[in-house]
Amino acid sequence: MSGGGGSDKPGSGSGGGAVKTPSDFLKSIRGRPVVKLNSRVDYRGILACLDGYLNIAMEQTEEYVNGQLKNKYGDAFIRGNNVLYISTSKRTLADGP
Repeated sequence: MSGGGGSDKPGSGSGGGAVKTPSDFLKSIRGRPVVKLNSRVDYRGILACLDGYLNIAMEQTEEYVNGQLKNKYGDAFIRGNNVLYISTSKRTLADGP
């Protein structure tokens, strides 16, 4: 039987910040995300489009294997069932402001 009113979830107290959902993260991705596939290959580029199935369209896409650049593509489409995770990439000084 469940008790009423309270939440047993960590971070649900009054001292925490705003709760972010995965959907919030996907909406906030800007710049050049890193997409890692189940095959451990990374793709980096400009996010053009993303849908609810994690199908991803990218522009100026670069393919990295074991951290080394292997190929450059203009536009790339990545099927969502191949995606292990999406991460925001860290900016470097070479990227500019």
